[in-house]
Amino acid sequence: MDIAFFSPSSLFHQDDDSSASSDDEQTQDDKSSSSYVQRSHQFPGMELVIREFSFHQVNANLLWPGTFAFVEWLVQQKLNLQGRRIIELGSGTGALAIFLNKLYQVDITTSDYDDQEIEDNIAHNCTINGVSPVLPHIRHSWGDPFPNPSPEWDLIIASDILLYVKQYPNLIKTLCFLLKCYKPRETCADSDSSEEELLVPRPAFLMSWRRRIGKEDESLFFSGCETAGLQVKHLGSRVYCITP
Repeated sequence: MDIAFFSPSSLFHQDDDSSASSDDEQTQDDKSSSSYVQRSHQFPGMELVIREFSFHQVNANLLWPGTFAFVEWLVQQKLNLQGRRIIELGSGTGALAIFLNKLYQVDITTSDYDDQEIEDNIAHNCTINGVSPVLPHIRHSWGDPFPNPSPEWDLIIASDILLYVKQYPNLIKTLCFLLKCYKPRETCADSDSSEEELLVPRPAFLMSWRRRIGKEDESLFFSGCETAGLQVKHLGSRVYCITP
Protein backbone atom coordinates (compact mmCIF):
# COMPACT_ATOMS: atom_id res chain seq x y z
CA MET A 1 0.00 0.00 0.00
CA ASP A 2 1.42 3.36 -1.01
CA ILE A 3 1.65 5.99 1.69
CA ALA A 4 0.58 9.60 1.16
CA PHE A 5 3.44 11.91 2.06
CA PHE A 6 1.41 14.98 2.97
CA SER A 7 -0.91 16.21 5.67
CA PRO A 8 -4.54 15.08 5.18
CA SER A 9 -5.66 18.54 6.32
CA SER A 10 -4.19 20.04 3.14
CA LEU A 11 -6.96 18.38 1.14
CA PHE A 12 -9.72 20.41 2.81
CA HIS A 13 -10.92 23.75 1.48
CA GLN A 14 -11.07 25.25 4.97
CA ASP A 15 -8.39 25.56 7.62
CA ASP A 16 -10.78 24.30 10.30
CA ASP A 17 -13.14 21.35 10.02
CA SER A 18 -16.53 22.98 10.44
CA SER A 19 -18.19 19.61 11.04
CA ALA A 20 -16.14 18.97 14.18
CA SER A 21 -16.82 20.36 17.62
CA SER A 22 -14.38 22.91 18.98
CA ASP A 23 -13.71 20.99 22.15
CA ASP A 24 -11.96 17.98 20.62
CA GLU A 25 -10.90 15.38 23.14
CA GLN A 26 -7.45 13.85 22.70
CA THR A 27 -7.51 10.29 23.99
CA GLN A 28 -5.00 7.49 24.30
CA ASP A 29 -6.02 3.92 23.59
CA ASP A 30 -5.23 1.61 26.50
CA LYS A 31 -4.19 -1.29 24.30
CA SER A 32 -1.96 0.37 21.71
CA SER A 33 0.34 3.29 21.16
CA SER A 34 -2.05 4.93 18.68
CA SER A 35 -3.50 8.28 19.66
CA TYR A 36 -7.00 9.38 18.77
CA VAL A 37 -9.14 12.48 18.55
CA GLN A 38 -12.82 12.14 19.42
CA ARG A 39 -15.11 14.63 17.70
CA SER A 40 -18.83 15.30 17.35
CA HIS A 41 -19.95 15.51 13.71
CA GLN A 42 -23.28 16.78 12.44
CA PHE A 43 -25.03 14.50 9.96
CA PRO A 44 -28.52 15.06 8.51
CA GLY A 45 -30.92 14.48 11.40
CA MET A 46 -28.36 13.27 13.89
CA GLU A 47 -25.06 13.89 15.62
CA LEU A 48 -22.41 11.19 15.65
CA VAL A 49 -19.43 11.00 17.98
CA ILE A 50 -16.53 9.60 15.99
CA ARG A 51 -13.13 8.59 17.29
CA GLU A 52 -10.50 9.27 14.64
CA PHE A 53 -6.84 8.32 14.47
CA SER A 54 -4.55 11.30 14.93
CA PHE A 55 -2.55 9.69 12.11
CA HIS A 56 -2.91 6.49 10.13
CA GLN A 57 -0.55 5.21 7.44
CA VAL A 58 -3.36 4.46 4.97
CA ASN A 59 -5.44 7.55 5.83
CA ALA A 60 -8.15 5.66 7.72
CA ASN A 61 -7.97 8.44 10.27
CA LEU A 62 -10.36 11.25 9.31
CA LEU A 63 -13.82 11.94 7.95
CA TRP A 64 -13.17 13.23 4.46
CA PRO A 65 -15.36 15.72 2.51
CA GLY A 66 -16.85 12.98 0.31
CA THR A 67 -18.56 11.38 3.30
CA PHE A 68 -20.59 14.49 4.11
CA ALA A 69 -21.33 15.17 0.44
CA PHE A 70 -22.48 11.57 0.02
CA VAL A 71 -24.92 11.56 2.93
CA GLU A 72 -26.38 14.89 1.80
CA TRP A 73 -26.92 13.48 -1.70
CA LEU A 74 -28.51 10.28 -0.35
CA VAL A 75 -30.92 12.25 1.85
CA GLN A 76 -31.81 14.65 -0.98
CA GLN A 77 -32.47 11.78 -3.38
CA LYS A 78 -34.69 10.08 -0.76
CA LEU A 79 -33.39 6.71 -1.87
CA ASN A 80 -35.07 3.79 -0.19
CA LEU A 81 -32.14 1.68 0.96
CA GLN A 82 -34.17 -0.60 3.22
CA GLY A 83 -33.98 -4.19 2.10
CA ARG A 84 -30.67 -3.73 0.33
CA ARG A 85 -27.52 -5.54 1.43
CA ILE A 86 -24.69 -3.02 1.50
CA ILE A 87 -20.93 -3.21 1.85
CA GLU A 88 -18.73 -0.14 2.23
CA LEU A 89 -15.20 -0.17 0.83
CA GLY A 90 -12.60 1.93 2.62
CA SER A 91 -14.79 2.42 5.68
CA GLY A 92 -12.09 4.23 7.67
CA THR A 93 -13.79 5.32 10.90
CA GLY A 94 -17.08 3.62 9.97
CA ALA A 95 -19.02 6.90 10.21
CA LEU A 96 -20.84 6.54 6.87
CA ALA A 97 -21.95 2.98 7.61
CA ILE A 98 -23.05 3.95 11.13
CA PHE A 99 -25.11 6.84 9.75
CA LEU A 100 -26.85 4.65 7.17
CA ASN A 101 -27.53 1.93 9.71
CA LYS A 102 -29.08 4.37 12.17
CA LEU A 103 -31.11 6.29 9.55
CA TYR A 104 -32.33 3.42 7.36
CA GLN A 105 -31.77 0.36 9.62
CA VAL A 106 -29.98 -1.27 6.70
CA ASP A 107 -27.95 -4.46 6.56
CA ILE A 108 -24.48 -3.00 6.07
CA THR A 109 -20.97 -4.44 6.32
CA THR A 110 -17.83 -2.35 6.72
CA SER A 111 -14.51 -3.22 5.12
CA ASP A 112 -11.06 -1.74 4.92
CA TYR A 113 -7.37 -2.54 4.64
CA ASP A 114 -6.28 -5.61 6.61
CA ASP A 115 -5.54 -3.80 9.87
CA GLN A 116 -6.72 -4.72 13.38
CA GLU A 117 -6.70 -1.11 14.61
CA ILE A 118 -9.10 -0.02 11.86
CA GLU A 119 -11.50 -2.84 12.73
CA ASP A 120 -11.29 -2.10 16.44
CA ASN A 121 -11.88 1.62 15.91
CA ILE A 122 -14.98 1.01 13.77
CA ALA A 123 -16.33 -1.29 16.49
CA HIS A 124 -15.63 1.42 19.08
CA ASN A 125 -17.50 4.02 17.02
CA CYS A 126 -20.43 1.65 16.58
CA THR A 127 -20.65 1.15 20.35
CA ILE A 128 -20.46 4.83 21.35
CA ASN A 129 -23.16 5.68 18.80
CA GLY A 130 -25.58 2.99 19.98
CA VAL A 131 -25.12 0.52 17.12
CA SER A 132 -25.37 -2.85 18.82
CA PRO A 133 -24.33 -5.43 17.87
CA VAL A 134 -21.48 -3.74 16.05
CA LEU A 135 -21.56 -3.85 12.26
CA PRO A 136 -19.95 -6.87 10.59
CA HIS A 137 -16.50 -6.05 9.23
CA ILE A 138 -14.32 -7.59 6.52
CA ARG A 139 -10.57 -7.02 6.35
CA HIS A 140 -9.62 -6.89 2.71
CA SER A 141 -6.72 -5.40 0.77
CA TRP A 142 -7.92 -4.48 -2.73
CA GLY A 143 -6.86 -6.94 -5.38
CA ASP A 144 -6.44 -9.85 -2.97
CA PRO A 145 -8.88 -12.80 -3.08
CA PHE A 146 -12.06 -11.68 -1.38
CA PRO A 147 -12.85 -13.53 1.88
CA ASN A 148 -16.44 -14.24 0.79
CA PRO A 149 -16.37 -16.25 -2.47
CA SER A 150 -20.11 -15.69 -3.11
CA PRO A 151 -20.86 -11.99 -2.58
CA GLU A 152 -24.52 -11.18 -1.87
CA TRP A 153 -24.17 -7.41 -1.49
CA ASP A 154 -26.37 -5.67 -4.05
CA LEU A 155 -24.99 -2.21 -3.22
CA ILE A 156 -21.32 -1.30 -2.75
CA ILE A 157 -20.61 2.19 -1.44
CA ALA A 158 -17.52 4.31 -0.83
CA SER A 159 -16.46 7.91 -0.37
CA ASP A 160 -13.11 9.52 -1.18
CA ILE A 161 -11.18 6.33 -1.89
CA LEU A 162 -9.32 7.37 -5.06
CA LEU A 163 -6.26 8.89 -3.38
CA TYR A 164 -3.82 6.09 -4.18
CA VAL A 165 -3.55 6.08 -7.99
CA LYS A 166 -1.27 3.01 -8.03
CA GLN A 167 -4.03 1.06 -6.27
CA TYR A 168 -6.66 1.69 -8.98
CA PRO A 169 -6.06 -1.66 -10.76
CA ASN A 170 -6.44 -3.50 -7.44
CA LEU A 171 -9.59 -1.55 -6.53
CA ILE A 172 -11.10 -2.27 -9.95
CA LYS A 173 -10.24 -5.96 -9.54
CA THR A 174 -12.14 -6.05 -6.25
CA LEU A 175 -15.09 -4.14 -7.76
CA CYS A 176 -15.26 -6.51 -10.72
CA PHE A 177 -15.44 -9.47 -8.37
CA LEU A 178 -18.14 -7.97 -6.15
CA LEU A 179 -20.26 -6.77 -9.10
CA LYS A 180 -19.81 -9.59 -11.60
CA CYS A 181 -19.93 -12.46 -9.06
CA TYR A 182 -22.93 -11.05 -7.19
CA LYS A 183 -25.42 -13.76 -6.26
CA PRO A 184 -28.83 -12.33 -5.33
CA ARG A 185 -30.83 -13.85 -2.53
CA GLU A 186 -34.23 -15.28 -3.50
CA THR A 187 -36.00 -12.45 -1.67
CA CYS A 188 -34.15 -9.88 -3.83
CA ALA A 189 -34.57 -11.71 -7.12
CA ASP A 190 -38.36 -11.36 -7.02
CA SER A 191 -38.45 -7.73 -5.87
CA ASP A 192 -40.41 -5.16 -7.88
CA SER A 193 -38.47 -2.48 -9.74
CA SER A 194 -38.84 1.13 -8.67
CA GLU A 195 -37.35 4.54 -9.37
CA GLU A 196 -34.62 3.78 -6.86
CA GLU A 197 -33.83 0.52 -8.66
CA LEU A 198 -33.54 2.40 -11.96
CA LEU A 199 -31.22 5.01 -10.48
CA VAL A 200 -29.14 2.54 -8.47
CA PRO A 201 -29.75 -0.97 -9.86
CA ARG A 202 -28.74 -4.29 -8.29
CA PRO A 203 -25.82 -4.71 -8.10
CA ALA A 204 -24.13 -1.32 -8.22
CA PHE A 205 -21.17 0.61 -6.84
CA LEU A 206 -22.20 4.06 -5.59
CA MET A 207 -19.32 6.41 -4.88
CA SER A 208 -18.81 10.01 -3.84
CA TRP A 209 -15.50 11.68 -4.63
CA ARG A 210 -14.50 15.12 -3.30
CA ARG A 211 -10.76 15.00 -2.69
CA ARG A 212 -8.46 17.08 -4.86
CA ILE A 213 -6.24 15.18 -7.27
CA GLY A 214 -5.37 15.84 -10.88
CA LYS A 215 -8.10 15.28 -13.46
CA GLU A 216 -5.79 12.99 -15.42
CA ASP A 217 -5.19 10.79 -12.38
CA GLU A 218 -8.90 10.77 -11.54
CA SER A 219 -9.85 9.78 -15.08
CA LEU A 220 -7.55 6.76 -14.87
CA PHE A 221 -9.97 5.11 -12.46
CA PHE A 222 -13.07 5.66 -14.57
CA SER A 223 -11.38 4.64 -17.83
CA GLY A 224 -9.98 1.58 -16.02
CA CYS A 225 -13.49 0.60 -14.94
CA GLU A 226 -14.76 0.86 -18.53
CA THR A 227 -11.82 -1.17 -19.85
CA ALA A 228 -12.72 -3.86 -17.28
CA GLY A 229 -16.27 -4.04 -18.62
CA LEU A 230 -17.97 -1.79 -16.09
CA GLN A 231 -20.32 1.09 -16.92
CA VAL A 232 -19.78 4.49 -15.29
CA LYS A 233 -22.63 6.97 -14.82
CA HIS A 234 -22.26 10.41 -13.26
CA LEU A 235 -25.30 11.11 -11.08
CA GLY A 236 -24.31 14.67 -10.15
CA SER A 237 -22.67 16.32 -7.13
CA ARG A 238 -19.55 14.19 -7.73
CA VAL A 239 -21.56 11.00 -7.14
CA TYR A 240 -20.97 8.13 -9.54
CA CYS A 241 -22.78 4.84 -10.13
CA ILE A 242 -20.76 1.95 -11.57
CA THR A 243 -22.47 -1.22 -12.75
CA PRO A 244 -21.54 -4.45 -14.60
